[in-house]
Amino acid sequence: MWPYHPVRLMGRLIERLEPIIRRSLPGTKPFERLGGGILAVLVILFSTGGPAGILFLAYRLFFPLGLLLETVFCYQLLAARSLQVESDRVYQALETGGVEEGRRAVSRIVGRDTQSLTEEGVVKAAVETVAENTSDGVVAPLFYLMLFGAAGGFFYKSVNTMDSMIGYRNDRYQYFGTAAARLDDVVNYVPARLSALFMLVAAFLTGKGGRRAWKIYRRDRRRHKSPNAGQTEAVMAGALGVELAGDAWYFGKLHRKPTLGDPVRPIEPEDIRRAGKLMYLTAALALAVFLALKVTVLIIWF
Repeated sequence: MWPYHPVRLMGRLIERLEPIIRRSLPGTKPFERLGGGILAVLVILFSTGGPAGILFLAYRLFFPLGLLLETVFCYQLLAARSLQVESDRVYQALETGGVEEGRRAVSRIVGRDTQSLTEEGVVKAAVETVAENTSDGVVAPLFYLMLFGAAGGFFYKSVNTMDSMIGYRNDRYQYFGTAAARLDDVVNYVPARLSALFMLVAAFLTGKGGRRAWKIYRRDRRRHKSPNAGQTEAVMAGALGVELAGDAWYFGKLHRKPTLGDPVRPIEPEDIRRAGKLMYLTAALALAVFLALKVTVLIIWF
């Protein structure tokens, strides 16, 4: 990723602000929650206000310049290509280097411990990441871009980046990461469900597992601990005819989690690529629908 990519800059901002806020407040539970809330407000203000200000000036100076800059910003906020590339690296690693290389590759895109994953575990982790990030990395940013332009996209990515960095229930972020985790749940509530619907349509269009995906979605979408992640993971499990989720290790602790889907067949490395194809079709459907809605609103407005 380019060193000055917006998400990297947001990550650096979070890394810089966290120790400053922690040093400024007592380390008790209430103050940790307060500190996490202050961090969330500052990150959102800087991450959204900065680009919004730049765009405002660009549009005022020369409208085509503002339009070009906003287009570049919007492109940078979408992660379909990077998600496909990173997941395909896991597939290639398994095919050429075996389980050890697969573990190394999947550790780049998941938050769980990967040292003891079997080949099945590596594949499941990669497929689940593609499923969840179809919403977090593609459909949700598109949703906020449609509603509020690039500023909306930056707002969303700032919240999502905070959640991916500090929204954990471990000793360090049990309380400090509460605000980030709750905000992420809220901003992803609608996009996650839209993502699941788009993915269901994509499953029917491919002619592979559409009915099964609908069945598993209705049955399993609420089994996930996250109120949002289970939406697309349930659809993906049904569409592929495999079992996803289940117990996983995070920061040295075993987390017991229910499974999603039915093991119609054993999961295999090729499922990583199948998940990628479903992600791309889901993204295309979301883009088409959101663009149509945006154009319709603009026509009515003007």
